[in-house]
Amino acid sequence: MKQKYNINALEAVARNTLKAYDPALLFGEPCAVPIEKIARWLGLCIEYQCLRKSGVILGEMVYDDTYVPMYLWDKKQYDLVLVPGKTIILDESLLRCRGDGRLRFTCAHEIAHYLRHKAIYAGTGQTAAHINIKKSLEENPVIERQADILATALLMPTGQVKKAFHGMRNIKDLAAALAELFNVSKQSMDIFIREHRLV
Repeated sequence: MKQKYNINALEAVARNTLKAYDPALLFGEPCAVPIEKIARWLGLCIEYQCLRKSGVILGEMVYDDTYVPMYLWDKKQYDLVLVPGKTIILDESLLRCRGDGRLRFTCAHEIAHYLRHKAIYAGTGQTAAHINIKKSLEENPVIERQADILATALLMPTGQVKKAFHGMRNIKDLAAALAELFNVSKQSMDIFIREHRLV
């Protein structure tokens, strides 16, 4: 696939989604975006399963009713499980990582696949999977990069982060404080601050 991604267009998709859900997420006091509630508002179901024994797949966006391979710990084997369309499957290991931002980012990444890539996947029986970053970027760099950009824009709306940044300038570890406010990883916030030239 040779299509490119337009960061401004992806950020506009995020803004429009957040504004439709709750305009206060863009115009009120800066806060963490309730990404799991937004998924449900979009009509998506969230399930937690063991996607792979190795942990290589963190999430999948299931567009249509289809069979998805999952590892069943009780049987110690893989099986194909029928999953209804419009389901986000998050690897159950993420439930142990609520504090480091991976669960929220993976959920946002799958929502981004839903918002941006329905035309590619719907009706094909295929799923969009959030795989180990190196592997997924090698397999489909454009689609994965689009999902990452859109996920970031959903979790860290640019105007809100900038507003919070300027309101907290006197705090010693500003990136950590902003990461806590938006409930994202410090690494993600460091990258955001650098890419938006806030320092």
